[in-house]
Formats: sequence, C-alpha cells, structure tokens
Amino acid sequence: MKHSQTHTTADMDLWGQALAARLNGAALHLDHDISERLRIARQRALQAQPVPQRLLRQSQATQTNGTLTAAPEEGLNLWRLSVSTFPLLALILGLMFIQDMQQDMAESSIASLDSALLLDELPPAAYTDPGFVQFLKQQTSPAPRHD
Repeated sequence: MKHSQTHTTADMDLWGQALAARLNGAALHLDHDISERLRIARQRALQAQPVPQRLLRQSQATQTNGTLTAAPEEGLNLWRLSVSTFPLLALILGLMFIQDMQQDMAESSIASLDSALLLDELPPAAYTDPGFVQFLKQQTSPAPRHD
C-alpha cells in the first residue's frame, strides 16, 4: 500500500540543506584543482538557472522512496496517443497472424486425411472402424528411423 506524503517547502529546504552538507563534506577530501572546478560549475549552474527556486519546488515533488517526479504534462497530444497505440496494434496483428496460421495448419491436416481416404481403396466397413483414424495418422506421419 502506498502512503502519499505531502512535503512542505520547509521540509524540502531542510532536505536540500542536509544533502548540500553531505556533498560539501565529501568535497573536503578532493584535490584543490577538482574542488575549484566544482565550485565554478556550481556558480555557473546557479547563474544559468532560468526557473526560480519556488517554481522548481512546485514542479517537482519527492516521493517517499526519495525519487523525484516532474509535474504531469497537460493534455494528451497526438504524438503520445499514436505512439501508445503502436504496441496495441502490433499485438492485435500478431494474434490475428497466429490465429490464421493455426487455422491453416488445421485445414491442411484435414485435407491430408481426406486425400488419404480418397486415394486408398478400402472396404466400406473400414470407415466405421474406431481405430481407422489412428491408422491413417500413423500412415501419414513419417516413420521413426531405427539406425
């Protein structure tokens, strides 16, 4: 069972500060060269961020397992609808193909049985024998080889 938790902005800020503290603690063990590159990269990322922090907090939520989820997109456009129907269409076509193949196999086995009956000369009493169908199946199937 899933429990939905709503996080306030204060909870998110505390979580972000705890994460930043862990990252900063791990950065203390890095070389000076690498730590300076990381500092510059952080500054560039903060300057290039076009979305204000409060909008970012509203568009993303943290689930109970710690994964981030983006806000759902509005509407279902034509591209998403067509892409989602392709697997369903492929499944339906595959099932139709399998059904057609099975029907062809059943018809061919009935046709081979009928041709065996029409080509052989048998007395009428043989058609009423219960083991006759089994005999025909043994005659039409290839005999096993004993080498």
